[in-house]
Amino acid sequence: MQKISVLIAILLMFSLSTACAHTALMSCFDEGDGTITCEGGFSDGSSASGVEFRVEQKGKVIMKTKMNEYSEVNFKKPEGDYQAVLNAGEGHTVCVDGQDIVE
Repeated sequence: MQKISVLIAILLMFSLSTACAHTALMSCFDEGDGTITCEGGFSDGSSASGVEFRVEQKGKVIMKTKMNEYSEVNFKKPEGDYQAVLNAGEGHTVCVDGQDIVE
């Protein structure tokens, strides 16, 4: 009986943690004026305002900031290959390759 109670408790905790889970999301687009805009958020609809954002090139961080109050970042488009990264903590990182960012 005690094993069943423990099993039920574990399943209940798992289902509650899954219900509270959310996924980080980000989309980026080329503004056509030499800048890139990225918009972030979470699958549960919550804002990414204040979440860390960075641009990496050849494994180095070339720009680091935070999402603004509208969960957006605008930056000058780097020359060559780069990645836009939204880092909302462990398990909540989104990376968009610069080659995938179009007008």
